[in-house]
Amino acid sequence: METAKMRFGSSLPVPCVQELAKSTASTVPPRYLRPDQDPPFISDSTAFPQLPVIDMHLLFSPEFMDSELQKLDFASKEWGFFQLINHGVSSSLLEKVKSGVQELFNMEMEEKKKYWQGEGDGEVEGFGQTFVLSEEQKLDWSDMFGIITLPTYLRKPHLLPRLPLPLRDDLEAYSTEMKDLAMKILDQMAKALRMESSEMRCIFEEGMQSMRMNYYPPCPQPELAIGLDAHSDAVGLTILLQVNEMEGLQVRKDGMWIPVKPLPNAFIVNIGDILEIVTNGIYRSIEHRATVNSEKERLSIGTFLSPKLEGEFGPASSLVNADSPALFKRIGFVDYLKGHLSRKLDGKSYLDAMRI
Repeated sequence: METAKMRFGSSLPVPCVQELAKSTASTVPPRYLRPDQDPPFISDSTAFPQLPVIDMHLLFSPEFMDSELQKLDFASKEWGFFQLINHGVSSSLLEKVKSGVQELFNMEMEEKKKYWQGEGDGEVEGFGQTFVLSEEQKLDWSDMFGIITLPTYLRKPHLLPRLPLPLRDDLEAYSTEMKDLAMKILDQMAKALRMESSEMRCIFEEGMQSMRMNYYPPCPQPELAIGLDAHSDAVGLTILLQVNEMEGLQVRKDGMWIPVKPLPNAFIVNIGDILEIVTNGIYRSIEHRATVNSEKERLSIGTFLSPKLEGEFGPASSLVNADSPALFKRIGFVDYLKGHLSRKLDGKSYLDAMRI
């Protein structure tokens, strides 16, 4: 594969919302107005049920592993989301990554332009937004910085290798930690499903990893805008790190939008569409969205693990039998990725297109 020229999708360049927010005093520009969103927008997470909490330490303790594995299985089936504590990633690395990402978004605009999605080449990595397919399309009240981190040969030479130090080294270390953590979680899920663990590893071990840093500026009319449209993640597994203390993530459960209150130093982990396909619908990817607020910016970092590039995936053979036939097609990962990036974000519509 000529990796230098590999393109999985394209997105139109958009203005920097962080800059726009500085000059937007009282009303949101028309292209960001989204009066069609479901309430509630303003989170008061205390009034809602909260995500299950999984303790990684207990998953490996002889005394508690069985009960904690049951909790993980329940969270994956019923919620598709959980918060992970005692995950073993050092808090000093997390603090370094958080402050580096804050500095990344605080760069001067002139400096940011070096990393902006290219005009005309339709690139989806760098600063900007993804899934913008027309000039009329409504936009999210957010900026993102997206990069492919693994395998290393897919890295764009002008992005991760050119980031300022120490952020570049910290992201390198963080990428390795996230890969290890994702594989540990997937191993535990395979165990809970009584699935061949080699089958899970075969799909994801040499998989593609990407990161998306999100910046949601304060918004003068938060009930009329959205930080990130409702969607399920088109990947295998997502590990989200909250950079500052502002809430904004909401998960759709039983027809309601539930605001998530992140625990200090925890990761929020969610199942993506690919894992729903691999588990033949036993574990489900769940729609979620990001709301905005009028007081303070919110930042987060999502790390996504997907199958290996040259691989294909479908329901795991150890989970398919006469009583539970395959619900989804088999597809090559590159074809899947190109199909996903050529559509607007729209709930779980892409996963529905994979059903048999």
